[in-house]
Amino acid sequence: METWSQAAAAPLLSGTRRLPLLHCAQHMFASQTEGELKVTQILKEKFPRATAIKVTDISGGCGAMYEIQIELEEFKEKRMVQQHQMVNQALKEGIKGMHGLQIFTSVPKH
Repeated sequence: METWSQAAAAPLLSGTRRLPLLHCAQHMFASQTEGELKVTQILKEKFPRATAIKVTDISGGCGAMYEIQIELEEFKEKRMVQQHQMVNQALKEGIKGMHGLQIFTSVPKH
């Protein structure tokens, strides 16, 4: 079975508008997308004491939706909605262009 490549598909796509889905397909198998790196960096800056941060682009690589897992001691005395508000506030500028976030917060186990 042949793998898809942009070069091979170029003759098929000539004269058509490039669709975001094709952009997503190009990044599906990358180890970490540019968007994941950017969101991770922002979270590391805003939460330097986080013991774990994992950002996954769940939109196929086009940056429309992310799953965020973050472990932080400061979450201990906060309700889940407050924890999520902290993450949303940290990403306030970056999430304007996103369609959604899935946020999973936790407190480190000692």
